[in-house]
Amino acid sequence: MPPNQAETVDISSMVDQFHDLPGGLLPLLHAVQEALGYIPDSVVPTIADALNLSRAEVHGVISFYPDFHSHPLGNHVVQICRAEACQAMGSRQLEIHAKKTLGVEFGETTPDGNITLEPVYCLGNCACSPSIRIDDQIHAHVDTAQFDQLIEGIDNSAQAVTTADNTSHKFYLSMDTTAVAKGADDVARQLPENQLVRTGSRGLFYLEPLLEVDTDQGRIGFGPVTASDVESIVSSIDAPDDHPLYLGIVDEIDYLKKQQRVTFARAGVGDPLNIETYQRLGGFEGLRKAIAMSEQDVVDQIKESGLRGRGGAAFAAGIKMQTVLDTPADQKYIACNADEGDSGTFADRLLMEADPYQLIEGMTIAGRAVGATRGYIYFRSEYPVALKILNVAIERATDEGFLGDSILGSSTNFHIEIRLGAGAYICGEETAMLDSIEGKRGMVRAKPPLPAIEGLFGKPTVVNNVLTLAAMTSILEKGASVYEQLGSDRSRGTLAIQLSGNVKRGGLIEVPFGISLREVVENYGQGTASGRPVRAIQVGGPLGAYLPQAVLDTPLDYESFAAINAMIGHGGVVLFDDTVDMAAQARFAMEFCAVESCGKCTPCRIGSTRGVEVIDRIVEDNNRDENLILLHDLCDTMEDASLCAMGGLTPSPVRSALEHFFDDFSVESAGGK
Repeated sequence: MPPNQAETVDISSMVDQFHDLPGGLLPLLHAVQEALGYIPDSVVPTIADALNLSRAEVHGVISFYPDFHSHPLGNHVVQICRAEACQAMGSRQLEIHAKKTLGVEFGETTPDGNITLEPVYCLGNCACSPSIRIDDQIHAHVDTAQFDQLIEGIDNSAQAVTTADNTSHKFYLSMDTTAVAKGADDVARQLPENQLVRTGSRGLFYLEPLLEVDTDQGRIGFGPVTASDVESIVSSIDAPDDHPLYLGIVDEIDYLKKQQRVTFARAGVGDPLNIETYQRLGGFEGLRKAIAMSEQDVVDQIKESGLRGRGGAAFAAGIKMQTVLDTPADQKYIACNADEGDSGTFADRLLMEADPYQLIEGMTIAGRAVGATRGYIYFRSEYPVALKILNVAIERATDEGFLGDSILGSSTNFHIEIRLGAGAYICGEETAMLDSIEGKRGMVRAKPPLPAIEGLFGKPTVVNNVLTLAAMTSILEKGASVYEQLGSDRSRGTLAIQLSGNVKRGGLIEVPFGISLREVVENYGQGTASGRPVRAIQVGGPLGAYLPQAVLDTPLDYESFAAINAMIGHGGVVLFDDTVDMAAQARFAMEFCAVESCGKCTPCRIGSTRGVEVIDRIVEDNNRDENLILLHDLCDTMEDASLCAMGGLTPSPVRSALEHFFDDFSVESAGGK
């Protein structure tokens, strides 16, 4: 809508839909921006009056979230991913090129009003970086030449015409974000629609688009496939061995065969929205058993399984549930943290796109266990494909009696609502997420009280991430003892490792805890994509330590990583080759914190800003010794005095870079090896 019209439009009818919605400000702002293209100042009084808020509160929320704009954008929005996994593959150079090509800086629009350039801090496409997003389409492996091609064709929406041959075979092709980013939709247009099943991804992203075909020998695979390969593949199906893209029986591909899939067992097998397929593959069996059990018995199963939170903190999931169960309240909630913002992570997205009913089932089991009748999924705006799939899945699950009132004919009631975030990384912190669901700025809360006692809307709330809730389905289906037998020490079950960055074979690896980092990097990843030596590995997202090759034999479990001053976090493993500038990576850790801090506590808000300045002075050899002491003191302050892990863990990548890659912090080394 043209700006002059947006300033005068009457949004009263739109506002009325959100008047009685608890925490309705963010959903309303999304709706206004969707309709008008931005949120003009002129509509703020109407919004404030309708929701009984002050104008300052509304302006405060708009200004807090990067996705909300109070000024018009270009016809297209181009976002360059700045996360570490993309940096490992050249996104810094791509960023410079994009600014030069478009003649704008981040946050600016080209003079013709066509393109607005923005930064984004993870698109969840980390295994195929560098990534960019143009409007709602994500593109993978984008170098400067491909960027120029994409910009040149940005106004051209023409699509290739289907040229499918007649064939009796059934084909399977992923509609996952990464598969589509690598051209899966172009491949799909070359196949007969009535014989094509669009699936989720198996997580073998280095092979996407992975085209699978039903044969008498089983499902065989070809990949990575382009649209121009389809004709030759179709003609070779009955004798595929000589085709250069032939991979053999899909289940026998070594990357997949060596895994022990539990949570991701169904990923890529069938249509993720086909509820009959989900049930045929064991879906909703855990829920059926949970409904037949008492609340305490369900909680006991989770406790006995040894399940710990997969979002990073690794807190015992059953203890959290027990606290909520034991806290009297007229209303309790399940809050699913799907704000998967860590660089190098994409498991939540993959599961929601490949097996969405598993998350729905897991949340419903958790609700049954603690007496909660309502659940919220706090969702990343950077995941448009997953959002569409999950919305459909919730609707179908409700229609089929697996959600809503009297689930499966029982007295169990449970409803799920998606709340869309707006680009703030800090809302991955559980209390900031709760504030955001309530329609506020995503500000970290002081603890106590714990969310399990006084959480969402002041009520007892179970807060877990996607993988934690999804794991509950397997625990209830097969029994706590089966799950508990997997893993090592106090790290029970399986770990969803997400391998990305400068890696030859990136993707998802689900194995029991205890596998060595070396096996992940060398056997699964097979080294770097560049062919150069691995120099550094960041495990656990942007707040995780940078590790040298010397610790490659460390087992991937919580206790072993704590022993080397590192953390597993959400399971992201990002590789860097020997061209990486580790001083620049340390600087980015502080910069990222400064950009994403909620601003509530001084050590995080100011400490990260000062951290960038101090690192710059060290690299410039400006009072080097004094500034090294100052940097360590600053890290101590952030660790000891920050309100949450955002400020408290930001020193981890900085300290580890100083410890293991100290030579990079000099004028001579600045800019890379």
